Amino acid sequence: MGEIKENSARNPRNSRKSRNSRLSQGIIWLMLLLLIAGNYALARTRRPSDGRVHLIHADVLHTDQYSQPDVQILNGHVQFTHGGTRLYCDSAYFYESTNSFRAFGHVKMYQGDTLSLFSDYAYYDGDDELAIARHNVVLKHRKTTLYTDSLNFDKAYGIGYFFDGGRLVDKQNTLVADWGQYDTETKQSVFKYDVSLINKTTQVVTDTLYYNTSNSMAEMCGPTDITQKDSHIYTEHGYYNTNTDQSELYDRTIITNNDGKKLMGDSIYHDSETGISRAYHNVVYSDAKNKNQLTGNVCYYDDKQGYAYATDNAVAIDYSQKDTLYVHADTFKLYTFNINTDSMYRRIHAYNHVRAYRRDVQAVCDSMVYISCDSCATMYRDPIIWHDGQQLLGEEIKIYNNDSTVEWAHVINQALSVERLQQDTAKFNQIASKEMKAFFHGGEIYESQAIDNVQTCYYVIDDKDSSIISFNYLETTLMKMFLENRKLQKIWTPKFEGVMYPLTQIPPGKDRLTSFAWFDYIRPIDKNDIFEWRGKSEENKLKTIVRHSAPKNNLTGLKLQ
Repeated sequence: MGEIKENSARNPRNSRKSRNSRLSQGIIWLMLLLLIAGNYALARTRRPSDGRVHLIHADVLHTDQYSQPDVQILNGHVQFTHGGTRLYCDSAYFYESTNSFRAFGHVKMYQGDTLSLFSDYAYYDGDDELAIARHNVVLKHRKTTLYTDSLNFDKAYGIGYFFDGGRLVDKQNTLVADWGQYDTETKQSVFKYDVSLINKTTQVVTDTLYYNTSNSMAEMCGPTDITQKDSHIYTEHGYYNTNTDQSELYDRTIITNNDGKKLMGDSIYHDSETGISRAYHNVVYSDAKNKNQLTGNVCYYDDKQGYAYATDNAVAIDYSQKDTLYVHADTFKLYTFNINTDSMYRRIHAYNHVRAYRRDVQAVCDSMVYISCDSCATMYRDPIIWHDGQQLLGEEIKIYNNDSTVEWAHVINQALSVERLQQDTAKFNQIASKEMKAFFHGGEIYESQAIDNVQTCYYVIDDKDSSIISFNYLETTLMKMFLENRKLQKIWTPKFEGVMYPLTQIPPGKDRLTSFAWFDYIRPIDKNDIFEWRGKSEENKLKTIVRHSAPKNNLTGLKLQ
């Protein structure tokens, strides 16, 4: 039986020559241990030693006065006791003068009914109550088991730590790390370097992890990857409750699910069991497949119910077209109907103070609803749309899409279209009617219709030099306008009455319809301007009006195609 020597750097107590030396070295060791473990044990004080180590039994005892005069050599069913702790082994070297022993073969240590320590070899110091266990080490404490090859156990504090790799197993989790510490009193564990926590639903890989076996709560510190059945989480600091599958995640956490949807935020509360996530501050929800994003400072998402909302600087972003569309509202809400069926559809509500910007189109309204089954977005309460130099408004505006491009638009009640002339920005073409329709192809308008109680005034432009020729006023029941490359090609109307004025003979006020309004000061000028709400003045808000019927055809001198 050969003697196994401990590494003095890991076990400085073996080289002490006196009790005072051991005490000072023990204090240094304790301070270093607490510093590495996060200082969570500083509030506790070390208990005094329980006294002498007692040899209870050995089949054979002998000494070697020449080579090891201070050692009792023990063989066969060796048993020690020390302050309520029972220790068993096949053979041992007992150093009675230093109150310590080395144990070999089937080493077992029992402390009460709740803690046991097994190994192939151990060194035990009774003065410092320190057990150094090596090779096939198993530490069992209630329902928690720690497996390692090198373990130092401080019985006075009830703390065991390993440094050559270990594995801790409790009722539902397995934790693996290069270095770790387990506190039998607080049931708190610390793991460092290549840490992995695994259970039936989740795998956590991190650099540093704190884990409490009493409540199954894990705290991750440093870069962390959490893999679950339907999602992957990256965080650099967070808490994970392995009992409930709930997480509190900080430091710019990213959650990605299997279909490419991603949620980022400064702090996220995630419940993988219910599929509910709550995110706060600088939140970005992105859908790479459908090329859209939702940002804000407060977001909620229920994956199983298909319900979500965003508020506090909330912005919906669509980049499925060549230009990106930005839409801001006080609150966005998403509802999903017939989820997990072939007839599933979604409804998105945006309210209040809706403002939208894209380089070619801008819009404002009080609220908006989008329904995916008919690809229709409806703008409510004083909606206005701008396109280049044209403004369109009414009581309600519906926009129908096909594959994220506008197919046709419908303005309902008090429809008004105003276009500012490039030749003279003080002059406007205007059309007012009960309703309007516009039809698009490839994102370009090719036909528009003004329906019922149509009133229009517009300027005739010379095709050769783009100069203004005259001013026309017209009333009718229906007007269709056909365009190509955004230029008017012809106008069709059934019955009409109108007057053509030379530019120098336009009656005062005749160049403006009764309902004329130009809201250029409300129009968003860029993507950052969508956050500044500028509403209409009270006198310019749409009111219920009664229009007179359009007169019969009596237009003289007006050439229509």
